Amino acid sequence: MKSDDNRSVTRERMQRLETLLDGDDALRDRLQAVLRFSRKIRVSEYHLTNACNIRCKGCWFFEYGHDTATREAKDLEALEAFLIKETKERRVNAALVIGGEPTLFPDRLKLYVKHMAHVTISSNGLRRLPMEGFENVAVGLTLFGGGPMDDELRGIKPSGRTFQGLFDTALANYRDDPRAGFIYALTENGIDHIEETVVRIRDNGNRVNFNFYSAYDTDDPTGLARQADLLEEALRVRAKYPDTVVSTPYYIRTMITGRSHFGRFGYDVCPSLSQDHETHAERLVNGNPVLPFFNTWAADLKTVKFCCTSGHCDGCRDSQAVISWMVVSMDRFLDSKPLLETWIEMAESYWKQFIWGPFHWTKPAGQRHAVLDVIGDGVVSQVTTEMGYGETMPNPLHAAVPVSPAGAAGAKAEAGAFA
Repeated sequence: MKSDDNRSVTRERMQRLETLLDGDDALRDRLQAVLRFSRKIRVSEYHLTNACNIRCKGCWFFEYGHDTATREAKDLEALEAFLIKETKERRVNAALVIGGEPTLFPDRLKLYVKHMAHVTISSNGLRRLPMEGFENVAVGLTLFGGGPMDDELRGIKPSGRTFQGLFDTALANYRDDPRAGFIYALTENGIDHIEETVVRIRDNGNRVNFNFYSAYDTDDPTGLARQADLLEEALRVRAKYPDTVVSTPYYIRTMITGRSHFGRFGYDVCPSLSQDHETHAERLVNGNPVLPFFNTWAADLKTVKFCCTSGHCDGCRDSQAVISWMVVSMDRFLDSKPLLETWIEMAESYWKQFIWGPFHWTKPAGQRHAVLDVIGDGVVSQVTTEMGYGETMPNPLHAAVPVSPAGAAGAKAEAGAFA
């Protein structure tokens, strides 16, 4: 019965899409290209280590004791056995590797590269990930506030000693490095620094996605007195530097306000929850889509964490959790052609970040062959179109279409975490 219901829903979705796409082959080709690639990606998130070489203010990982909740697995043979199990038994092929700080342990990272088809790491930028052996690893670089605020919020050693120039170091480490993109956590206290920071990233040969600075060490992590001013400046800068700021206007508005045109971000709609965590039994059947296969694993390689970030939903505005909410909610964007175009643009812009995918901003223009079998009845359509890879785009780590709980098989917040 559920299978029939799912098929009926899918056919209704396809009918609505056909109406919206009628006569617009270019838009149809873009949609098919996004869906075709997104359906191949099955992601989970992995805490590589509990150690970090800095102590950012408001970092949920340390604020909520994630560094001491489990013992870190250090045996490489155990890690390799775990990754083989992930790929063979759970069929995961994309790894978001976070910490702590993943670049502290390149030997462990090499095993992820060996066993996972697609690897993304979240890093504070203080150490450079070597190029050799990691040529196709996407790197998300943390940035807080912009300008001098980054040192104020992140330039702190584990000993408590402060230092200067963390952003400068990250820029130097990843100058003209196509693997790297900045995940820029905006804050109302840093409104005046947004444009100058984006310009420095542009001049360094990198791209940037906007995140939201949730101050987890405060009573109201998402509280803003100047929300309208922050939103206005973020949108202005994005419009002025569209080739540098990958984030789309719709996503920026949703990320800062916590609201979309169809609802408010929160636990009941967030799809970036560990599928095997017992707490989520009711959430997985509440009718809102989730990410199939997704788990967040602690550094002990045994513990399944609550979600992709802190587990404190009231204070969460994680950029990748928010964008994944948008992407799996495609059905909410089928009421008009402009809304569908908005959804496709968000999906494209997300994939644009990842060097291991065909939409990355460095990929040359060429032919995309899109084969789509949405209903699953063996009837496919194929198109060939000349398109520039990465024109105008979700998460390479997230499914691009809604997946019902029944059909599911089995950035740190401050870093944007690509999760």
